[in-house]
Amino acid sequence: MAFDGIVIANLTRDLKKKLEGGKINKIAQPEKDELLLTVKNNRENLRLLISASASLPLIYFTEKNKPSPLTAPNFCMLLRKHIGTGRILQVSQPGLERIIEFRIEHLDEMGDLCQKRLIVELMGKHSNIIFCREDGVILDSIKHVSAQVSSVREVLPGRSYFIPRTSEKGDPLHIPPEEFARLMRETPAPVHKALYLKLTGISPVMGEELCHLASIDGEHSASQLSEAELVHLHRTVALVMEDVEGGKFYPNIIYRRGEPVEFSSLPLTCFDGGDYETREFDNISLLLENYYAEKNTLTRIRQKSADLRRVVQTALDRNYKKYDLQVKQLKDTQKRDKYKVYGELLNTYGYELSGGEKELKCLNYYTGQEIRIPLDPQLTARENSQKYFDRYNKLKRTFEALSDLTQETKKEVEHLESINTALDIALKEEDLVQIKEELTEYGYIKRRYGGGKKPKITSRPFHYISSDGFHIYVGKNNYQNEELTFKTATGNDWWFHAKGIPGSHVIVKAEGKELPDRVFEEAGALAAYYSKGRGNNKVEIDYIQKKHVKKAAGGAPGFVIYHTNYSLLADPKKLPEEAD
Repeated sequence: MAFDGIVIANLTRDLKKKLEGGKINKIAQPEKDELLLTVKNNRENLRLLISASASLPLIYFTEKNKPSPLTAPNFCMLLRKHIGTGRILQVSQPGLERIIEFRIEHLDEMGDLCQKRLIVELMGKHSNIIFCREDGVILDSIKHVSAQVSSVREVLPGRSYFIPRTSEKGDPLHIPPEEFARLMRETPAPVHKALYLKLTGISPVMGEELCHLASIDGEHSASQLSEAELVHLHRTVALVMEDVEGGKFYPNIIYRRGEPVEFSSLPLTCFDGGDYETREFDNISLLLENYYAEKNTLTRIRQKSADLRRVVQTALDRNYKKYDLQVKQLKDTQKRDKYKVYGELLNTYGYELSGGEKELKCLNYYTGQEIRIPLDPQLTARENSQKYFDRYNKLKRTFEALSDLTQETKKEVEHLESINTALDIALKEEDLVQIKEELTEYGYIKRRYGGGKKPKITSRPFHYISSDGFHIYVGKNNYQNEELTFKTATGNDWWFHAKGIPGSHVIVKAEGKELPDRVFEEAGALAAYYSKGRGNNKVEIDYIQKKHVKKAAGGAPGFVIYHTNYSLLADPKKLPEEAD
């Protein structure tokens, strides 16, 4: 979710509390479109990260420092010159715009007090950080925008700063009912879309939330809303805006099956129930740091695993085609028994033929029914019989060879699919090292270093503590699954796995105790979450004591066999926190 005006209002409120009256101690520019300000206020050093990245614009307090280039960029040098020891007088947001303005007091070259404005625009690809004089004349910006780039507004030194107005939008904080009704009536778009198209600072997800709160179908055309619906929707917007103006914020992240999907400064009731969970935060900066850290982790690991995924997918596609062809050829060999019967019947009834016939009608003594056997009129009965026996023997040899080959190909497909699932589970770079080693060992990747030395493995299984205090371990890949099941687990520990699909081995250390039902449910939920069935509402889970699980003869690591297991249906879900 992009920053909307409501999140900016939440941020502005937090920034006002912590920064107003504070003194700027340090200004750094770690990236070409990013600033890191250190502000001292109330005996506390605060580090504020401001990014105008087109793909990820953001602003929040952070504990982490970032290395800066040896030579500071020009924009950073200009800020240091003017406001390097300045005092932040005011932090404000114009209306519900996605803009935060800092008014900063400092001493000029003559020693006189003067003010500057640092304006942060968080507008997606149009995001910018603009430094102005008090009268609004631009001194510089982290991104220069010329007339060739934008016909709406130039952002260059010497130009006057103004907020661009590309379309007529109402201010949701103070919009009268009549103007709200007019804006909605002139919009044929769905209601949820009309709300963010016609009101400043409203995001698509907040448009859906407002429709949900007002019990209005968001897909209904806004221009077709009745008078009563318009009044009710306006009242809903007004009530939400009262919370915004009153500072009643509830920073929260919405998770779907453990992955962050949305964040907001207000409750998002449209995501209640189902696969969605809500996690609340004490402040918006903590939320943003967590949200983007988790998003960045997922994005980065997917980028780094792209080459491995390509190797696996190429091998899978090849084996899928091979398996389909083998199954088709295997199906064709089903005719072999028919040819054997033809040969035997020709040996039995061939004496009735005088030569030159195109078929033989006779009784099939295997079924008791009459049968027609096609003949080559150029061949004798014995030669026709031998021809059918030759076909039978060829198909029999093909069947025997293909039966083994098809099973081998099926096992290879299952192995590759299990590696694919391990790539989906991987969260850190060290998790990929072990997966790459498995692909190398099985010949999908050539080993590029000499001496046969294997890379150092630092990845470890996931470790959770159940609600009742039992240790639960989850393998991240086939090697870890193998180790957990046959080295970590003892005979009476419990073993869980998604039924019939690739997934992690989940081990519950019983420690000689009887497990409560809740532990089975939690372990089952983990087995479902760390499997190929993660996207389903329910996943069938097999579970059994470890002593009944055996290594599959000749199988790839992590492949096992077991009998007389128990089963349960589980919601794919992680436990709240992973143990150390």
